[in-house]
Amino acid sequence: MTVDSIKNGIVIDHIEAGKGMKIYRFLNLDRLTCPVALLKNVVSAQKGKKDIIKIDGTLDIDFGVLGYIAPGITINIIRDGKIARKVHPQLPELVKDVIRCKNPRCITSTEQELQHVFKLTDRENHVYRCLYCETKAKTED
Repeated sequence: MTVDSIKNGIVIDHIEAGKGMKIYRFLNLDRLTCPVALLKNVVSAQKGKKDIIKIDGTLDIDFGVLGYIAPGITINIIRDGKIARKVHPQLPELVKDVIRCKNPRCITSTEQELQHVFKLTDRENHVYRCLYCETKAKTED
């Protein structure tokens, strides 16, 4: 399989195999008019298999949220066909409107306009809790 190199854009690499589509949906990449490639189950020396997303165009990305969705990824910013910058996103302290609180008694259940805000409470175990009611966020597979 051959996927052309990109001149100016973004390569999201080292995505855990199977999570590429989740990032694709979160970033709404289906709405872009530039070329986008999602490579699934690519052979990786480190992980065995991985997913890769290549975007041949500029895009404003929240690196922190990507660090939450797919810890361990690498984001390469490409300019003039070369890597201009590498980003290794960390888990963000706050995640807004990415996780939804499942507690039916939480204020976010009745006040629809409130943001769903989760705070990192255990970095080692990737635990986030609702800022309003402290309900633990469900981990996604």
